[in-house]
Amino acid sequence: MKAARIKELGRPPVVREIDPPVRGQGQALIAPSAVPLNPIDIATSTGRFYGGSPPTPYTPGSEAVGKIVEAESLAPGTRVYVTGDGLGRKRDGTLAELAVAAEEVTVPLTDDVSDELAGACGTAGLAGWLPIVWRAQTTREDRVLVLGATGAVGLAAVQAARIVGAARIVAAGRRPEGLELARQLGAHEAVNLDAEDLPAALRDAAGGGGPTVVIDPLWGEPLVAALEAAAPGARIVQLGQSAGATAEIASALVRGKQLEILGYSNLEVPEEAHHAAYVELVGHACEGRVSFPIETYSLDRVTEAWERQAAGPGAKLIVTI
Repeated sequence: MKAARIKELGRPPVVREIDPPVRGQGQALIAPSAVPLNPIDIATSTGRFYGGSPPTPYTPGSEAVGKIVEAESLAPGTRVYVTGDGLGRKRDGTLAELAVAAEEVTVPLTDDVSDELAGACGTAGLAGWLPIVWRAQTTREDRVLVLGATGAVGLAAVQAARIVGAARIVAAGRRPEGLELARQLGAHEAVNLDAEDLPAALRDAAGGGGPTVVIDPLWGEPLVAALEAAAPGARIVQLGQSAGATAEIASALVRGKQLEILGYSNLEVPEEAHHAAYVELVGHACEGRVSFPIETYSLDRVTEAWERQAAGPGAKLIVTI
């Protein structure tokens, strides 16, 4: 079968012919049809993921939409979304014509949602959705600031804040077209992260009192500016480091405002909550309440797609098989 293979850490995958995987007890054999690319895939392939990398060569891909070929409790042809079970992080993943995963990590899908949209609702969608609805417990009284709002995760967070009815939603990023899209999807205001006085711009956009919830996939300098702008008692949900692995934060800033900094990772969400949130998010997508800019690549173009993902695309990149 064809599969994308990481032969050496730090190099993009190439397509190779390899032996198909063998299904074990409690596992499902799946034929992936849409495999989203994610920052975790890039980090794992370069040796920068905190959870380590599989031995090389390996097949990347940490999630997929596809159909059951063979399983114990799922009928052949059942359409599913799958992630977890070490896929692409501890062992071979989903960027292949066939993959295996524990049946318990599969989520059956209806035909109401496309493969591509169902994939976008996975890792990226939940990384924006769950920090709003589950980690920060956002309410209608909250003023929400989404950093990195021009990417798929940020756009998911903007739409989640809109759906829960947040009083004010501020999108912050650098790509003007992405900020305009964030407005269209629910943000009341948009702020360019290159603003001369960024803390003041963020505070003013949130209504003068500063945001009460900050969704932060960036860390680094943008997060420091957001903390300076934040309202007393604000909840900051930290889920990534796209702007830098470190941030110089004054102790007095956190203590003086009684700020709450809450860590978040999709990998640490209880499986039941993860599955329920995915089904809920897909439901919103089916009803047209959630959408993403999506670009697709064939498996034969996986190297091109991989390099584009590493560069930080605005759209959600999905490899079709």
